[in-house]
Amino acid sequence: MKEIIQADVTRALEEDVGSGDITAHLIPASSQATAEVISREPAVICGIEWFNEVFRQLDNTISIQWNVADGTRVKENQLLCTLSGSARNILTGERAALNFLQTLSGTATLASTYAEQVKGTNTKILDTRKTIPGLREAQKYAVKCGGCDNHRHGLYDGVLIKENHITAAGSIEEAVKQAKQQNPSLPVEVEVETLKQVEIALNADADILLLDNMSMDEIKQAVTLNNKKAKLEISGGVSLEKIPALAKTGVDFISVGALTKNLRAIDLSMRFV
Repeated sequence: MKEIIQADVTRALEEDVGSGDITAHLIPASSQATAEVISREPAVICGIEWFNEVFRQLDNTISIQWNVADGTRVKENQLLCTLSGSARNILTGERAALNFLQTLSGTATLASTYAEQVKGTNTKILDTRKTIPGLREAQKYAVKCGGCDNHRHGLYDGVLIKENHITAAGSIEEAVKQAKQQNPSLPVEVEVETLKQVEIALNADADILLLDNMSMDEIKQAVTLNNKKAKLEISGGVSLEKIPALAKTGVDFISVGALTKNLRAIDLSMRFV
């Protein structure tokens, strides 16, 4: 993860600072400052190492004292951290550092809201690959900070046979057969849209069934048909309000693209003191 954080931050500084911060150079190079970062609303904090890395790359003499850790639930107007050092470099890093902290805290905060809906059940909320380009690992880390779980990280670490794969392969049976032959160490997941497809996928020995956009009645029937043979995941049309009822059906997972796609950045503020 360290290398990923470094690369994320390097890319962010390249696009923001470019050839240099011309406004910050209005401040004398010798000027020292102390700044505080405050949460303007309740949130679950995430992204501290990305924030720190911004200033590590810009000026490793800047001191940062944190009062919270990733995963901490904070209140409105709570002091998160204090920075001390070059006024110029604190100003230069402010936006990039806050962008990471606000975005990842937004992801973690939303995840915590979903996680709360399945508390006391055996169902887990999963993220998807619907992430901000370039921030896949960062957002998946934030999802876990918020109390949810990760689905596959990319196309390289999990088999998920969807509608177009089935069409291209010729059938669910053939797609599952090829997947198991080519990737014997990985579980094979199949997206199914009808109860007939549930039966076919189970007979093909799929390890996980992704129940796509099924009605509540169809989901309950799928759980009965499955009889604990495979893991069951619900996806499509999942709203926060539906989560408790979906979890009560006895499915293993509910995947929610909104965790990383529909987030709202948390309102944070950095002020010189």
